[in-house]
Amino acid sequence: MPHRPDTLEHAPLGRDSAYPEQYDAGLLFPIPRAANRAPLGIKEGALPFVGEDEWHAFEVSWLNSRGKPIVAVARFRLPASSPHLIESKSWKLYLNSFNQTRFYSRQEVMETLANDLAVAAGAAVSVELFDVDAPELSACSLPGECLDDLDIAVSDYTPSSAHLTVGEAVVEETLYSHLLKSNCPVTGQPDWGSVLIRYQGPKIDREGLLRYLIGFRQHQDFHEHCVEHIFTDLMTHAKPTQLLVLARYVRRGGLDISPWRATPGLTPPTPLRLARQ
Repeated sequence: MPHRPDTLEHAPLGRDSAYPEQYDAGLLFPIPRAANRAPLGIKEGALPFVGEDEWHAFEVSWLNSRGKPIVAVARFRLPASSPHLIESKSWKLYLNSFNQTRFYSRQEVMETLANDLAVAAGAAVSVELFDVDAPELSACSLPGECLDDLDIAVSDYTPSSAHLTVGEAVVEETLYSHLLKSNCPVTGQPDWGSVLIRYQGPKIDREGLLRYLIGFRQHQDFHEHCVEHIFTDLMTHAKPTQLLVLARYVRRGGLDISPWRATPGLTPPTPLRLARQ
């Protein structure tokens, strides 16, 4: 059985749930970020990074004023500075509560989403709605150099910062891997993803970096905290002057999550969706 964090002790999540028939904002379940940040030495009010959690919801539907179904794809952005993240199963149930609910306009749907999510997250949440065939949703590729062809032996499947070593040369480079996997702390289900690291500083040993990333394979944590874990370990052990860590997790339950954390001044690549998402 998966370990259930204290923050989920009374959460109606990871269990059989009937899908709601009508709109219900109370389905959203916020989780304090601070509980998972404290073991990493991250203090609220003094975050060592900026960033966002970008979500795509591929199963968004509602009824128009005449009862006709409308479908769309939604993109949400929560600031990393928000006091709460929102658990994904509760988010899915909330979105499904729109299915048989009438709204008079697309704008009303967006405003309802933005207001409800802001209350749950404790900060303003950006909301965009796209037609299902919108070009903005086309699959793209990550920029940089892929680490996945490195011929390495691996025997450690829990995160170990001991794998992170650097050389004397100072470089600026972008690296990525599609071998990221962690496990959901609610259900124990696998969460597959790709991770991009852009940095300036002492050159990071690539084989060690890949071993480190593979080390999340049996790790249980939320997507957002896995990214913060990677960010803090790299800052501590590689000591870059600039750093961006971005993960694009594979869609599960109609939702994908793409958190990014960076030193101030760095921003992620233009919004993109990978083929697996």
